[in-house]
Amino acid sequence: MRMYPGQVPDLELLFLCNDFPGIWRRDYRPRPGVKVTWPPPPVFHYCGHAGAFDIVFPDWSFWGWPEINIKEWNKLSEAISEGIKKVKWEEREPYAYWKGNPGVAKIRKDLMKCDDPMLRLYRQDWRREGRIGYRTSNLEDQCTHRYKIYIEGRTWSVSEKYILACDSMTLLVKPFYFDFFTRSLVPMEHYWPIRPREKCSDIIFAVHWGNNNTKKAKTIGRNGSEYVLKNLQMKYVYDYMLHLLQSYGKLLRMNVEVPDGAKEVCPETMACPIEGGRVRQYMEDSLITSSSVKGACEMPPPFEENELKTFLEKKESVEKEVEKWTNEYWEEQQKIPKH
Repeated sequence: MRMYPGQVPDLELLFLCNDFPGIWRRDYRPRPGVKVTWPPPPVFHYCGHAGAFDIVFPDWSFWGWPEINIKEWNKLSEAISEGIKKVKWEEREPYAYWKGNPGVAKIRKDLMKCDDPMLRLYRQDWRREGRIGYRTSNLEDQCTHRYKIYIEGRTWSVSEKYILACDSMTLLVKPFYFDFFTRSLVPMEHYWPIRPREKCSDIIFAVHWGNNNTKKAKTIGRNGSEYVLKNLQMKYVYDYMLHLLQSYGKLLRMNVEVPDGAKEVCPETMACPIEGGRVRQYMEDSLITSSSVKGACEMPPPFEENELKTFLEKKESVEKEVEKWTNEYWEEQQKIPKH
């Protein structure tokens, strides 16, 4: 509202602050003996799913995550841009790297069981990090490997943009959930696709392939990094928010009024009670203090049905091709005599 004053319409909306989507398609299918209301209620949320109706909105981490010392995206993206210059791609560790909390999801616990010298997997202990001043968890210092793994947590993970930005070839374990910016990513252009069930063997092959095709692997890593650092500038994040809220506002069929007893909230009422500390600092760092000198970018028109079908079929075709390479590699490995 400060960036584009007067352009956000009066709205009434519901926002779900949770990991899992809340409005599932299955609950709105006609069923014998069950009265189904239609349309489903519009609910804004941090992530979406093919089986959910939630309206996807940027998550809180773009404005910083003070509880674990992750800076707001403007500052952090700049820090990562500098961090990737510290070690040339060819001189990076030729392994796949992942560091995170495996306790939040079975798929991550399974990843930690992958036993191969091509993988470097680390358990992130946030309590310990807090005690030592977050010395070993700076994201801009974690761009030292040629390959970085993205894997979901309970649902989507805010780590995806940080991993893609690192200039390493992202080994992306196929997600079930999506956020607002990732659905246009293309396998083998922005990342290497990894099957969830075969993740250990898929990751090992991807590392072998990358180390034997360094120029191609480097290009994939660079494309993913450029995609995030160029297309995910905070100006564009706000542009997306503005377009979404304007489109939503046009669908409202009621007069939006402030209800009796409502409490007015603004940046000052949220920040002023907080004296000093990281939370206050992050609020100040991410505060918009003046309106944009440029108008919001124009949103491209939505896919026509045939265009979307073609795009999804292309992604699926590339994934199947990589799957074929992987299977052929492991078939050949089984033929090699073991001494």
